[in-house]
Amino acid sequence: MSGQRVNSLCSSHRRPLLVLSLLVVYISSINSVPLGEQEAETYNKYYNYNELTDLLKSLAQKYANIANLTSIGKSVENRELWVMRITKDPTVDVPGKPKFKYVGNMHGDETVSRQVLIYLLEDLLEKYGEDQRVTELVDSTDIYIMPSMNPDGFEKSTEGDCTGKDEGRNNAKNIDLNRSFPDQFEQVHVNAEDIPEGAAVMKWIVDNKFVLSGNLHGGTVVASYPYDDSAGHEVEGTYSKSPDDALFRYLARVYAENNPVMKTGQPKCEENLSETFQDGITNGAKWYDVAGGMQDYNYLKGSCLEITMELSCCKYPPSSQLRTEWDNNREALLAYMEMTHIGLRGFVRAARNQAPLADAVIMVAGINHNVSTARFGDYYRLLLPGTYNITAVAPGYIPKYVPGVEVNEGKATELNITLLAVTDENPTSPSMPVSPTDTSVDSDSTDSSSTSISKAKIDEKLGSWVTVQPQDFRHHHYNDMELFLKKFSSEYSSITRLYSIGKSVQERLLWVMEISNNPGVHELGEPEFKYIGNMHGNEVVGRELLLNLIEYLCRNYGTDPEVTQLINSTRIHIMPSMNPDGYEMSQEGDIGGIQGRNNTNNYDLNRNFPDRFNLITDPRQPETIAVMNWAKSYPFVLSANLHGGSLVVNYPFDDNLEDVIGYSRSSDDDVFRVLALAYSQENYQMHDGHPCKELNSYGEYFQDGITNGAAWYNVHGGMQDWNYVNTNCFEVTIELGCYKYPPAADLPKYWEQNRKSLLQFIHQVHRGIKGMVIDSKDGSGIPNATIIVDTINHSITSNTAGDYWRLLVPGKYLLNVSAQGYSSVSTQVNVPKEGVVIVNFTLTRIHSYANGDTTGDTTPILDPSVKEFQSLIKLLSGESGLDKLIKDTPTQSSFRYRRYSEVSEFLRGLTLNFPDITSLHSLGQSVEFRTIWALEISNNPKVQEPSEPKIRFVAGIHGNAPVGTELLLEFAASLCINYGKNAAITKLINETRIVILPSINPDGRELAKEKDCTSTVGMTNVHGKDLDSDFFGNASQRAAEPQPETRAVMDLIQERGFTLSVALDGGSVLVTYPYDKPVQSVENDDTLRYLATVYANHHPTMHLGNTGCPNSSQLGNIPDGVLRAAEWHSHMGSMKDFSVDFGHCPEITVYTSCCLFPQAELLPTLWAENRKSLLSMLVEVHKGVRGVVKDKNGKPIVGAIIVLNGGVRVFSGEGGFFHAILSPGLHNIEAVADGYQQQSQKVSVSPFEAASSIIIEFDMENDIFGLPRELVVASAAAAMTALVVTACIIWCVCSAKSNRQKDGFHRLRQHRDDYDDEIRLMSMGSKKSLLSHEFQDESESDEDTLYTNKL
Repeated sequence: MSGQRVNSLCSSHRRPLLVLSLLVVYISSINSVPLGEQEAETYNKYYNYNELTDLLKSLAQKYANIANLTSIGKSVENRELWVMRITKDPTVDVPGKPKFKYVGNMHGDETVSRQVLIYLLEDLLEKYGEDQRVTELVDSTDIYIMPSMNPDGFEKSTEGDCTGKDEGRNNAKNIDLNRSFPDQFEQVHVNAEDIPEGAAVMKWIVDNKFVLSGNLHGGTVVASYPYDDSAGHEVEGTYSKSPDDALFRYLARVYAENNPVMKTGQPKCEENLSETFQDGITNGAKWYDVAGGMQDYNYLKGSCLEITMELSCCKYPPSSQLRTEWDNNREALLAYMEMTHIGLRGFVRAARNQAPLADAVIMVAGINHNVSTARFGDYYRLLLPGTYNITAVAPGYIPKYVPGVEVNEGKATELNITLLAVTDENPTSPSMPVSPTDTSVDSDSTDSSSTSISKAKIDEKLGSWVTVQPQDFRHHHYNDMELFLKKFSSEYSSITRLYSIGKSVQERLLWVMEISNNPGVHELGEPEFKYIGNMHGNEVVGRELLLNLIEYLCRNYGTDPEVTQLINSTRIHIMPSMNPDGYEMSQEGDIGGIQGRNNTNNYDLNRNFPDRFNLITDPRQPETIAVMNWAKSYPFVLSANLHGGSLVVNYPFDDNLEDVIGYSRSSDDDVFRVLALAYSQENYQMHDGHPCKELNSYGEYFQDGITNGAAWYNVHGGMQDWNYVNTNCFEVTIELGCYKYPPAADLPKYWEQNRKSLLQFIHQVHRGIKGMVIDSKDGSGIPNATIIVDTINHSITSNTAGDYWRLLVPGKYLLNVSAQGYSSVSTQVNVPKEGVVIVNFTLTRIHSYANGDTTGDTTPILDPSVKEFQSLIKLLSGESGLDKLIKDTPTQSSFRYRRYSEVSEFLRGLTLNFPDITSLHSLGQSVEFRTIWALEISNNPKVQEPSEPKIRFVAGIHGNAPVGTELLLEFAASLCINYGKNAAITKLINETRIVILPSINPDGRELAKEKDCTSTVGMTNVHGKDLDSDFFGNASQRAAEPQPETRAVMDLIQERGFTLSVALDGGSVLVTYPYDKPVQSVENDDTLRYLATVYANHHPTMHLGNTGCPNSSQLGNIPDGVLRAAEWHSHMGSMKDFSVDFGHCPEITVYTSCCLFPQAELLPTLWAENRKSLLSMLVEVHKGVRGVVKDKNGKPIVGAIIVLNGGVRVFSGEGGFFHAILSPGLHNIEAVADGYQQQSQKVSVSPFEAASSIIIEFDMENDIFGLPRELVVASAAAAMTALVVTACIIWCVCSAKSNRQKDGFHRLRQHRDDYDDEIRLMSMGSKKSLLSHEFQDESESDEDTLYTNKL
């Protein structure tokens, strides 16, 4: 009974259970989401990072035909910065499709933007193919949507936080991303490693030519447009207008009018209920000043128009409000995207073959903001309806001017432009070649690059062009002038670059405005020109005229053909004020006074330059030094120095040997007269020759308004003579008027009198001859080649890229070109009245001068990899080679000061992460038993490779100056990280043995006081010894045993094999070279100074020679930033002296900062300043002379002495290899080895090429002791035979006697001798290289134990 009941019960329950099971399966099937699909959007929840990632990946998979998901980088906390690209064929770029982007959630706690953009991309994807508007938008636009730029901040934010009280606004490094972009009005100091999000977006902007963009925020409801800040940085109320202000206002209104809340202009946010915005839009700076904002960066650096949309009063509203926010913004988001298709669009192609021209510039007259073409030659210029004059410009092509282009409402007007190449218009006028032709000289070809629109055509069309004249004539004091320059640099960023060449005595920056179609770059074959004003502080007309000229050139570029052509063909540099301190002391109304004439130190700057006839004893002033360094840093061809007090153009020479008034003719007197006349003829009052009639009681007269300087009066130490004698630049001095400081009301008159003259004088840079000096072997340019005109005793030299310019008057000339290590070439040239003749020279190398006899190019056929490396050295030695290398190898380190244990761990970390290219060695220990580490970086660090040059980098000899330690650690890391990734770094490491000693005084470093700029605590080791006075090679010079730190480094140095050493220290900003000890002369002074100069020249400020260090004991300025050490702090026992004397290795000491122990925040700046210089040393170590010493049979000779220029010695090492760095020029090489004849060669060393490679082959000495070798050998053989016979007789006699003398004492002595031999063997030490013992630290410290435990 019970059993039946149970069965019945089970049976009765089966049916309900079956139904329940089916129901569960059904529900599960409903709730499950197949792969590639996602749940329907609910508009009532926020997606966190993981959910967002899953959603985006799912959408990209489902809509792969129109969606592509990529990451442009990662956040601080390693979250991906996702971007969804939505367009037809989303994985490829196609011509004719403009790029648009939306960026949301830049501030992590402003979250509506994040969700709204998610809804937007879902909407676009789901409605594509169904909704005609969406389909057309996706098909015609390349759309990029980034829902979250700050995913880390979002994760920290709290839903319901309307005012941003939590920490989510900033990124994980607590940096406001919308205050971290480069700004036009102020320097934004943010470390790149602290804003990976910002760095990624900046690269994204620059790499893609976006046309339009929106940046979505929260906190109110308004559309804000550029500019976001102003030069004065007033907190609010200052309208900062961009050149496209009207267009920006229109774009902002498009968004606002389609948002029902925003268009009211009354957001009614609880935080500020009364705040209103007319039409729902506002200028950013007028609302409140934001420096470092993203929308301004887009406009100025990316040529992309971006506005900022504030979407909601509450930053992080409850998710229940999301549907409302989406409904408020959907239409606005779509309408704004459609604005990508207004204005003007088209293609720029070459006329010859219709090839697309990328990066051609599209200019709109009256709007000082340009866009450029994309890779397919396509361009998109957003414009409001109207009629525009358009100009297209591309390097090497004649600009195309298209007037009266109609832009209507709606779809963009299409304007396709074809450009005619300069060579197409004039086939006999080749553009500057990058590679050579087969001919050695190309002559009699003319180039009208400055007038490819000829002068006649310009005159013919001038009437139809509307030229904009300067409007604001006033005297600009320093701050006013600075703002003026920054304003024009910002408004015309595509053609200007504002930079400073140094500071005045009173720390005012010496500003220079560069104006060029490619600012910041020397273009091959393009001459460089400069104007300098206000050298005498109270002579102010030149200052104001140059500011007028800057405005005139900028405002008329692209519309005025003369201005456009000048800027496209010339790199123009304008320095309005060389003496800003003197100007501030001057007084308006001064006619002929001297108040403010001199600089603050009361020195006349135009009497302060080195003079060819007279010794200038006045100390060189900072302004003078800055201009001298500037003039040597750029390949200036022509210059003018603007003065006041008379009305005349004055040309060299300014003085003479006799120091009397009289014509002092330069070798280029005819050229200078033509240049001077070019200016005076365009100024009718000047050309009249009677200046200052109302003031000049003695009737001064200058025929045609020009004069030779010394014929007027003698000036010693003038700038124009120095330019002519010391550089390739021809300079004249222009006196602009009789009033030195006229009333401001007279300034328009001065502009009108001089405008044409100023332009005409710039044109003169395009007369005479120009061209390239080319290496016949590899086609590269030859720098420092000398160009000589037969009838003129004044040579000029080629620039670093091999291009040159030589101003000449019309006529026939014989030119001769020569270069170190090359055969010279000559040719006849006809110089026309107008334009410039292109003459290219191809020179053939001369290999060497063996025993005084010249040989042809007998360079052995090199392995392709060797030739490739030599080409790399030449490339890196060029004008921008290292700059490109640095750009290609960005660093993202977090700088801080590391104590000894961290340094050790860092070095070990390098060897563990990069075991194939690093090796860590212990050189010894400090007094307190800290290891002195040496890190070797090479492609085979455990094997000695004598053929490779070896360079040593040393830091920390003074423990209180730890900057060098941190720089070398960063240097080592950057080399290792980029090995295998960057070709140049990889090749340098493969061909160099780099040894880095980051800290040789670790005990002192532990004692040093952080952030103390002058403290001496830690300078010495713990015994109180300054290690840099402890390096003595001779025992007689030493009072005590060397310190353990010193001994460790001395042993390393004495191993020899090093080619170059660089030591980093602190306390100033300069480079010193041996000797520290007082010596009368230095044998290789030229080479040592050259190496120091190379380092200083690659440093942005060091080469200026003005350390600016308040604690510096050095008086005055240091020319080129380089000094022989004994002239600064003379002392005995220095490391660099020991390196030269006993290691036969040149060493320089670099002082990296005025402060001994600056705050850690300054380390990134110091790294940026020194990185290029450190890399330059890796390049320099491969220069000079290198080779092999061997005998006639090819056997290498080790230990041969190589004598350089009769003094300095180096030694051949294993394999007979040797390498020595030498300054550029011709050098005598002598080789000496025992038993061989002395050999000698002459070798030419180039500053731009890898070391000259030579083979020294020895013959055996023919004479021995003055007698013929055969006689000496025969005599020696006879003597040896007699000696052997005699020895045999003696041995026989002694042997017979010894058999009778064996006894116990003899055996005892034998045992003792055996014991002594054993002791002797045990005590002998093997003198092996210290660097052959890895991690040779006998005592295992606590730190080592801890490190082992970690592993």
